[in-house]
Amino acid sequence: MLNNRRFYIGGFVVSLFLAGVVSFYASSSPDGLEKVAEDIGFIETAKENTNADVALSDYGTKGVDNERASVGIAGVIGVIGTAVVAGVAFKLIARKPRTVKN
Repeated sequence: MLNNRRFYIGGFVVSLFLAGVVSFYASSSPDGLEKVAEDIGFIETAKENTNADVALSDYGTKGVDNERASVGIAGVIGVIGTAVVAGVAFKLIARKPRTVKN
């Protein structure tokens, strides 16, 4: 059990590092769908995302002027949010069924 816990904590720490530090160095090239839209010529018809004004839109954090910090904070929040959702889901899935006593 202790080895599993160390493994999970290690994976979480590595994920936080990748999201908080390394993610800033990711490619700024358009993703696949955006590239196809540019190549075929329908990128001009794209509409603004309805969630463009939320705090974590466009791979950044609103209100943080430093681009590197903005991307890192958004990544760390994403990792923590994913870990919380996954942890709750795994706890619910792994619950032992109640036994019915007669």
